[in-house]
Formats: sequence, C-alpha cells, structure tokens
Amino acid sequence: MKMPSVEKLEKYAELALRTGVNLQDGQLLMINSTIAGAEFTKIVARKAFEMGAKDVHINWGDDELTRMKYEYADQETLSDVPEWQKQQYTYFAEQGAAILSIRSTDPDLLKGIDASKVAAATKARSEAMAKFRDYTMNDRIQWSIISIPIPKWAQKIFPGESEDRAVEKLWDQIFSIVRVDRENPVAAWEEHNQTLIKAREYLNKKQYQKLIYKAPGTDLEVALPEGHIWKGGPSKTVNGAVQFNPNMPTEEVFTAPHKYGVDGTVSSTKPLNYGGNVIDNFSLTFKEGKVVDFTAEEGSETLQHLLDTDEGSRRLGELALVAHESPISQSGLIFYNTLYDENASCHLALGKAYPNNMTGGSDMSADELDQHGVNDSLSHVDFMMGSGELDIDGVLADGTTEPVMRKGSWAISFE
Repeated sequence: MKMPSVEKLEKYAELALRTGVNLQDGQLLMINSTIAGAEFTKIVARKAFEMGAKDVHINWGDDELTRMKYEYADQETLSDVPEWQKQQYTYFAEQGAAILSIRSTDPDLLKGIDASKVAAATKARSEAMAKFRDYTMNDRIQWSIISIPIPKWAQKIFPGESEDRAVEKLWDQIFSIVRVDRENPVAAWEEHNQTLIKAREYLNKKQYQKLIYKAPGTDLEVALPEGHIWKGGPSKTVNGAVQFNPNMPTEEVFTAPHKYGVDGTVSSTKPLNYGGNVIDNFSLTFKEGKVVDFTAEEGSETLQHLLDTDEGSRRLGELALVAHESPISQSGLIFYNTLYDENASCHLALGKAYPNNMTGGSDMSADELDQHGVNDSLSHVDFMMGSGELDIDGVLADGTTEPVMRKGSWAISFE
C-alpha cells in the first residue's frame, strides 16, 4: 500500500497529538489502531515520546482476524469479553491516560455474517466497556478519533480505481478535510474551533424548547431538555485543565434531545455503517420519544438488532447541526465511515446521550438524568439525515418560532 510522504504523515501525527488528544508532558497514551496502519501508528508513537509521553501502549486490531472469528466462533464465545480487557481500559482511564483511536475498517467487513452474532458481540462489549465509556462520554480524560485509509475502505469510496490509486485519493481527501494540507494545521484548527464555539454559544443563549425538522421523508419535532448544553469543536476535561478535540474531522454542534419528546418520522440521507454492515435508505417513526416503526431498503435485520439492544436504543441521545456546505459535504463523497459522514450532514444518534450535554449532568445519577430527559443506553449510533433540502425551525420559550437552518445552511448569524 503506497503511503504519503513522511513529512505529511508526521504533520498528521502531530495534529492528532497536539490538537486531538492534546497530549501533556509525562502523560500516558493509549492508541487503538489496526496493523494495516502500523507504519503511521509507529510515527504517532515516536512523536508522542518526543513530546514527553510517559509511555505509549498500543492495542492492535486486524480486519481479517476479526472476520475470521465471527465466521468460526459461536455466539457464546463472541459474547465473552475477557476481564483483562475491561481492566486494561479502566486502568489507563484511572491513570489519566489520553486515548487516541486510529480507525480504519472495511465497511463491508461483516457482510453475510449472522446479524444475531454481531448484535450479541456488540452488546457484550458495550456492557463490558460501560465504566470506561463513562470516562470518555463525560470528558474525564482526553480522547480523540482519527482515520487512515486501508484498501477495502478506499475502494468502497472510489470503486473502479486500483488499490494504490484509491488509497492515494483517500489520503488526499483526509489531509484536506482535517487541514493537514495547510501550512500550519494546528493554527488552522484553532481558527476552525473558534467558529464552532461561536455557534454553540449562540445556541446556548437561545435555549430553544424544541426543533422542528422538515425535508423530503422527514417531518420531526424534537423537544430539548431544560438546561441542555450545546457543544461542538473542542472539549475540556471536567476540571477545565486540558482542551482537546474528540473528533477529527468535526463540523458539528450538538446537544441532547429530550428522550420522551420526539415525535414524527425521519429519513436517512446517507448509508450507515454499523457493526461491519451497511444500513441504507431507512426511516424511523417516533412516538413520545420511542421508535415505534421503521423501514430499511438495505440492512433491515441489522437495524432491527440495533433497535433491540436495550430500551434506550429506541430513543435519541444526540442531535447535531452541520451546515450543508461543510468540506465533507462539498466533497460529494459518501465515506461509509460515521466519523466522516456525520460531519457532512445534520444527524441524530440513537442511544446514550452525553451527560455533559445537560447542566450538571456529569454529576447526576442515572435516575436524575432520566428525570431531566437525558437518555441512557449501551449504544450510541449516529445516523445522517441532513441534506440541502432540510429546513429546521427553533421554538423559543414564549412559543415564537424562528428559522435555524434553511436548505441545509445556517439561517442565523453567530457574529
């Protein structure tokens, strides 16, 4: 697999470490990566040590071995998460480590695998990682997700291209979208973060009671909890000491919807890659916050298993606003990768809400969060429903309705 220049890879690695997790001197770093990306991962590790990391621990994964296990292991084995794996993640979180995930997976990795196997394994891992997830979803530690190309993913995006050419084109897209192609990517991200901060501050002042979505196939009303907080761009650890960017790229501002206040129908606008399978052209119908009906042209069984994960997986845990003119949207590409596709389009998420999208939410019990309308679940799955045809209105506390987005673009000024 042809790789970009070492100079560009080093710029990407430094961006991930400085702007992504914002690694501190003397801090531990845990990297989740794939052996297909070993060359880049080694560059990241070396950069981390040069920046003063106390140690770098790498968890390697491999698509072929993952597929093999699903083909041959039974459901009971797939559902068994070894205690040492749980303890490993918890250990690094308790030590205050920064967590960097370098993701790159074949979108069709588990195509043809029994969907019940995939669902059982996914649920078991979600249960096993619940304690660790509490650290990330409440920003108790720094964490960030980036992506790098692998041939099967690249050729899914660029069908008909040779393996090397598809990978080369995907590297070019990634470098452009995450601003690695700029002279100073870190400075470019500082400027970009300020734009998202202005957007979230505007929305936090508005405190809309609900949002109304209208587009072809979508007619949805989503209530917002009292005291909801819009986030977007950089996050800060709970003590406010360290700023970091959880997602690279990111173009969204997002908050938690009221788990009992969602009514109507929403239709997807991009494929959803979930559990190694693609779900496409689907719609969800909500009543009092819960999915009561759905359709899907592709991946219906996978969607059914997702909705059946637990009670909370049929409710929304996130709504995110993304301008249709975002760089990812303007690329005209479908990435079959949620990190990228969600930042091309307004989206919603089924499942667990981020507690810190609620004032004081990080310190609330599960019952208190529920009383405030903040959803809980083992799952958190973003799906794209925005387009150049989406209109969104915001309803204020006095009942006044005003435009928030028109034809997928902001209808408000943040200046």
